[in-house]
Formats: sequence, C-alpha cells, structure tokens
Amino acid sequence: MRHECRGNIMLDEFKTFAMRGNVVDMAVGIIIGGAFGKIISSFVADVIMPPIGLLMGNVDFSQLFINLSDTTYETLALAKEAGAPTINYGTFLNTVLDFLIVAFAIFMVIRGMNKMKKKEEEKPAEPAKPSEEVQLLTDIRDALKNRG
Repeated sequence: MRHECRGNIMLDEFKTFAMRGNVVDMAVGIIIGGAFGKIISSFVADVIMPPIGLLMGNVDFSQLFINLSDTTYETLALAKEAGAPTINYGTFLNTVLDFLIVAFAIFMVIRGMNKMKKKEEEKPAEPAKPSEEVQLLTDIRDALKNRG
C-alpha cells in the first residue's frame, strides 16, 4: 500500500511537471522545428541545389561520393546496394546548406523580435499621476484662484 502511494505521488509530480507551460511550449517548438527542418531540406535539395548543380555542369550534389572500395560504382545507389563503404560528401554539403538556411531564418526571426521589443522599450512611459495630496493641493489652489 505504501509503495503504491509513492507511485501516485510521483505520477502527480510528473503530471505537474509535464503540464507546465514551459514544457508544453518546448514540445510545440520541437514539433514545429522538425516540420520546418523538413521544409528547409526539401527547399535546399529540390529548389536551391539543382540550379547550382546546373551551373556547375549538371552536378547532382546528392550523388557526390568517394568510393572507399576497390570496385568502381557509377552511382551512389549502386555503391550502397553493394554495401561498399562511401563518403557521401554531397549529402553532407546539402545538410550544411540546410543548417545555414535554418540558422539564418532563425536569426531573422529573433532579430525581428528584438527590434519589436526595442520599440516597445523606447515608447515613453505615461507620466505618473500626482499623489492624492498633490491633487488635493492643486484643487485647493484652483478653487482659491477662481474665488478671488
């Protein structure tokens, strides 16, 4: 019975931890980040790299590799099918480009957020209202002016 009680306490603590705003926000960020990463990977592989490959003489970067075996293979797919050891530097170049684009996009978002925060900080604060005593004295002064 006592052991079961500890389990319930631990489960309650875990629920409290898991449902805190920061954990949920982090989970949402990770999911969106994963989806964003897939979009960027597709953008790099399907939109950016083909024109760069065309400019470099019809090079398909995803097919660039160094064959470490003694047998010659026409394509990376054939080398992989044969189980040959390869260094896939074209795929690595695509991944590095993915990273640079994601890092630049995140930089731009954070930069925009920082500018918005700075604008909010630059807004002049409303002047402080006078205290009740000062307001009362001002009213008395105005009343005396109007009387005389």
